[in-house]
Amino acid sequence: MQEWKTREQLENLLCTLSEYPSITGSDDEIAIVQYLYHLLSERDYFIKNEEHLNLHPLDDGRQLLTALVKKDETVSDTIVLLAHIDVVDVEDYGSFINLAFHPRELTKEFHKNPDILPLDARNDLLTGNWLFGRGTMDMKAGLTVHLSLLEKAMNGNFPGNIMLVVVPDEEVNSAGMLASLPVLQEWKQKYELNYVTCLNGEPMFSRYPGDENFYMYMGSIGKVLPGFYCYGKESHVGEPFAGVNANVMTSYINQELELHESFVEKVGEEVTPPPVSLMSRDLKEEYSVQTPIAGISMYNILYMRQSLGDITEKLLDSCYRAKQKIEAHYKTKAKNFSEKAGISYESNVHVNILLYEDLFKEAIKRFGEQEVLRRQNLLINNRDHGDRDFSTLLVQDLAYLCKDLAPMIVLFYSPPFYPSVSSKENTLIQDVTKEIQREIEKSYDMKLEAVEFFPGLSDLSYIGSPAADMQTTLLEQNMPIHNKGYTLNTEAMNEVSMPVLNIGPLGKDPHQWTERLELTYTFEKLPVILEKTIHHIFSMKK
Repeated sequence: MQEWKTREQLENLLCTLSEYPSITGSDDEIAIVQYLYHLLSERDYFIKNEEHLNLHPLDDGRQLLTALVKKDETVSDTIVLLAHIDVVDVEDYGSFINLAFHPRELTKEFHKNPDILPLDARNDLLTGNWLFGRGTMDMKAGLTVHLSLLEKAMNGNFPGNIMLVVVPDEEVNSAGMLASLPVLQEWKQKYELNYVTCLNGEPMFSRYPGDENFYMYMGSIGKVLPGFYCYGKESHVGEPFAGVNANVMTSYINQELELHESFVEKVGEEVTPPPVSLMSRDLKEEYSVQTPIAGISMYNILYMRQSLGDITEKLLDSCYRAKQKIEAHYKTKAKNFSEKAGISYESNVHVNILLYEDLFKEAIKRFGEQEVLRRQNLLINNRDHGDRDFSTLLVQDLAYLCKDLAPMIVLFYSPPFYPSVSSKENTLIQDVTKEIQREIEKSYDMKLEAVEFFPGLSDLSYIGSPAADMQTTLLEQNMPIHNKGYTLNTEAMNEVSMPVLNIGPLGKDPHQWTERLELTYTFEKLPVILEKTIHHIFSMKK
């Protein structure tokens, strides 16, 4: 019996999943995984093989799900289907916030007054072939299709094994995917599995406004999140030249980083966007007439084939350019002030540039390793901050121990880190994509372009082959929170590494209030495409 086969059945399943408001970190992020477990546990296959369906706890109480359908005990070749169940917040929906998780009702509401939508979204709405709502595109439609594939596996449609992995937290730190790695290791040994490919179901992303092309992805873009801790010198506002304002320091950092062309990377026809600021603020907790002593700025850096060493050098170059401008700023302003005031004064501001590991070593040199670790353990045991703020707090505590180095800019890294991965050179993926392209053009008279990097960040980063030198030692030494709440399990990543391919649904406007899913391609063509992809992979492994 097939419950998830027709377009109507798949749309019904999507709407059921969408009604769980599974915002990252919410209780419904747990509830939807338990619901999926309940759905699958009632199927005959898992009634007979209940050990193949499991919930696995994360350290914070959330859960991930694994569901393995084995062809028979002699078969080892296994395709992993990967999906996440969390979604971003819905504050952007405004007056429609209560309908954000009810796709059919929200779509009907938009039909009552289509003019409230941007032109492109309005045109899609009026076709009657699009469904609006949070998570419809990113990525519960992909999960829906993967469930239909798992159902086909339960009915014996494939010559190999299918393993579904459903994780939380993809939208924040990918804690679910990181927690799945030792599970994949364990199941690989326990059931003697040979992981041949991981198929992800993230949606296609447009490469430019009005892009109507269809894409599949042979890898996933990488990301680092550098932080710049700016520690100045406090002063009273009546004596501004007696100190260095942290807000001035971060402003020059921002000028040197925001949209800077040196970080733009081009590989073939693919281009990374330039850096953008994700956080910039001073760290004063209350108003006073003391100038801000410390500030923080964090940047989103996307990369494909650059090494972390290359990126770090570029970030340090930006710091040195900012340093020169900060020092010149105070020198010029002091000169102008002294001329107006009729006094003789010259600024002697000198800004130090350090990596986090340099600051850590300097603190140990001055106070000893035992004292530095004691202070850090105290902060860890009393932690009430998220990963980004806690990383900043660990840097700040070291800076307090080395006040005489101020003013200083300390470069460090915060979670999440996404390695860039690529299977473009993998023979299996090359052959499969060519076969699928031929069949799609023949069956549907459409082209599915094979692109090397999925541009929207994905959990494939932790399971595919690195496209660049990860240099994880450099990252770990300059990530204050590493092994203090965030761990990159490189051993498990290497152990379960496999070719990756992302073939997902068609949608538009992820993370926006106009997020929507196209239904004909997603629920009529995509399931056929993925079924044929699975058959091709297994046949080529023989």
